Amino acid sequence: MTKELCMVIDQISREKGISRDALLRVLEAALLSAVRKRFGGRTNITLQIDPKTCTIEAFEVKTVVESVNDKNEEISLKEAAAISPDKKAGDTVEIPVPLHDLGRIAAQTAKQVIFQRVREAERDIIYDEFKDKVGQIVSGTVVRKEKNTYIVSIGKTEAFLTQRDTLPNETLKRGDIVKAYLAEVKQTSKGPAIILSRTDPHFIVGLFKMEVPEISDGVVIIKGLAREPGERTKIAVASKDPSVDAVGACVGMKGTRVQSIVRELRGERIDIIPWSEDPRIFIARALTPATVDRVGISENEEEKTAMVIADDQQLSLAIGKRGQNIKLATKLTGWEIEILSESEYSKIKMEETNKSLDKAIMETRQSKSNES
Repeated sequence: MTKELCMVIDQISREKGISRDALLRVLEAALLSAVRKRFGGRTNITLQIDPKTCTIEAFEVKTVVESVNDKNEEISLKEAAAISPDKKAGDTVEIPVPLHDLGRIAAQTAKQVIFQRVREAERDIIYDEFKDKVGQIVSGTVVRKEKNTYIVSIGKTEAFLTQRDTLPNETLKRGDIVKAYLAEVKQTSKGPAIILSRTDPHFIVGLFKMEVPEISDGVVIIKGLAREPGERTKIAVASKDPSVDAVGACVGMKGTRVQSIVRELRGERIDIIPWSEDPRIFIARALTPATVDRVGISENEEEKTAMVIADDQQLSLAIGKRGQNIKLATKLTGWEIEILSESEYSKIKMEETNKSLDKAIMETRQSKSNES
């Protein structure tokens, strides 16, 4: 029996990733609970398991007295002397408890406690493992869908990817392998809940770190990112090494690096923009793929508003479908951007010029009238 017990403990330890000592402590606590229940909840019952042989021993601990008042807690000098001759009043003696007489209920109690403690230990291990991975990209296999949530297997446990955290019009099937951003790990009554996302902007950052060694090495830095999941992403990059082209490193030879990311994002367009300290230059670049002629910014830095003048043919491209391009450029740069076409700007300038001329004429006439 003890040999089989040792084999079972070793097997559970390997399969569940729980230390052998921890399992022995769990088993001791479970069996002690069962033994004490069998003996009416008496707290003077102790139990121990030999860590090498897995031999189980239980004892009643009784105090040696001259006159016994409580036979469950006390033992007479005469009876104690039969067990250990050197015992005297006030000492304690350990009397072996037969374990074969635990009964079915006690054995079931021990089994339940063991399973419960093993589950708790597994949950703690999973939580400790994945709480340190928050902010990383993980890869897993879709195993099923429950209501609006995909259940994704990631190693020894499962994670949750809600429909709203997937890309627009993305439908995953059982067996699909997906990458996702590990957004959160929280403890629940059912164990750790691992929350994944494919729409979080940090997902893009993680994918670039995986595909571009220069980013993971810290040579190329991501200075900003704005994203419309499933549609378009704008990412601003800069290089700490003048010999390294930040945009070229992200694009890769013949576009291999960025295309790998685009495939993972189901065709989401990505604009890689070289960052600049000059807000005018940065704003102009942020409006890619449009080309703009002039950028003016407010002198009051707290307002952070910018006026962009674009060629008439570039205006719709600068604004983008449903205003998407200008909206993302605003998020990326942190500047509120207003765009005018060259013709609109010329018209405004002409009106301002005419107003200035009219004002000058009126002032001249007024001056002549005063002289006369």
